[in-house]
Amino acid sequence: MLRTASRPRWGRALLARGLGSRRGGSAPDQNGKVSEIKKKIQSVLPGGAWNPLYDTSYLPPEHSDVVIVGGGVIGLSVAYWLKRLEKPRGAIRVLVVERDHTYSRASTVLSVGGIRQQFSVPENIQLSLFSIEFLRNINEYLAVVDDPPLDIQFNPSGYLLLASEKGAALMESNVKVQRQEGAKVCLMSPEQLRNKFPWINTEGVALASYGMEHEGWFDPWSLLQGLRRKVQSMGVLFCHGEVTRFISSSDHMETRSGEEVTLKRIHEVHVKVDHSLEYQPVECAIVINAAGAWSGQIAQLAGIGKGPPGTLQGTKLPVEPRKRYVYVWHCPQGPGLETPFVVDPSGVYFRREGLGNNYLGGCSPTEEEEPDPGNLEVDHDFFQDKVWPPLAQRVPAFETLKARSSWAGYYDYNTFDQNGVVGPHPLVINMYFATGFSGHGLQQAPAVGRAVAEMVLQGHFQTIDLSPFLFSRFYLGERVQEHNIV
Repeated sequence: MLRTASRPRWGRALLARGLGSRRGGSAPDQNGKVSEIKKKIQSVLPGGAWNPLYDTSYLPPEHSDVVIVGGGVIGLSVAYWLKRLEKPRGAIRVLVVERDHTYSRASTVLSVGGIRQQFSVPENIQLSLFSIEFLRNINEYLAVVDDPPLDIQFNPSGYLLLASEKGAALMESNVKVQRQEGAKVCLMSPEQLRNKFPWINTEGVALASYGMEHEGWFDPWSLLQGLRRKVQSMGVLFCHGEVTRFISSSDHMETRSGEEVTLKRIHEVHVKVDHSLEYQPVECAIVINAAGAWSGQIAQLAGIGKGPPGTLQGTKLPVEPRKRYVYVWHCPQGPGLETPFVVDPSGVYFRREGLGNNYLGGCSPTEEEEPDPGNLEVDHDFFQDKVWPPLAQRVPAFETLKARSSWAGYYDYNTFDQNGVVGPHPLVINMYFATGFSGHGLQQAPAVGRAVAEMVLQGHFQTIDLSPFLFSRFYLGERVQEHNIV
């Protein structure tokens, strides 16, 4: 079933030790002492129930065919498709390791939930077209017997991208590609734009592209919970902990060009248990790196990038955390229910949030303005100085908006070309990537999960050919140039 390693042996001995009386003593006295000891231990343990001293049920299993590092929507989607495509049913044991069990810092739930086909790279368009079909028919995929239907609160209001005179030709070229891939997108002149959306000031706008169907936004938390519920029903195991080490074997070989390389295979993943000094080694055949903004650190743990500069061995996974702010504001005279997800030429974006004239939006900073990703504190001056002025210029009603709240989240930012990394590493042969989407991972998660599962189970992409997104492009210097990064 798995292309790169044989199925590990099964079975696990859970250690459990109880307290009992020694021979020769008075049974009532011994029972009383045991009861007293239990109470003392119980007083220092969390919870009210007595647990055996050596209960290890909170540890991950000792063996798993696949270990997925990262339990956000990307990792859960990979788990779903592995179980969905496995033959026979129950053939693969899958473990998902997530260190943030509350998901309070997860990119998934801190995103704005948009989905669009308005990209410039065909593969990105195909990924989003597949994913929107999944989302629009989500209960055909994620329904669980005896559980209520899943509602991700999809709002099909479309995306509206605005271009200046400088960007108009590129927008026309992008829309041509989008239409060739099957996306329904129309071009609008400033006059057409004013007629359809009279609340927009078209000054400085030469052209607009509008997604007529299969675009909009949805609730990321609902998708996350739906995926998690479904994969648990399919037998996927979960562990709250952090991957701290990989145990690998190595083989040395020489390429045709004479370069000596080391091939590695991971045999064990060490998982440090949440809020504990304990760790559990998990024997495995495949590791999926879906750790999002921290996937670069996971790659380093596997030895990726530890080699001479300019060599395949020394090529790092160029993914790092980038902090992005999202602001929420109220404006009684703001745009109505027909408001799409608007992206201004300045880079500022906004959409409606609910029905009460609330809106949310933001803007990616320049390289020089990149904030410290060490925390999720919000810079409110960034809204005043960089976001609000373009908003008010584009939508005059926003001149009187009232800021309500804000938050910050992480992009898994690919510094090489801002596109996803999907598929196996060429040297650590049983580590697969599903990361680096730089802000559009949520909307592409259903398709990416299937692509990774196909690569693991069949050895190649089937539904969508994502060869341009392989890791090897970093070594070869082959950038995938996506022009529509928000």
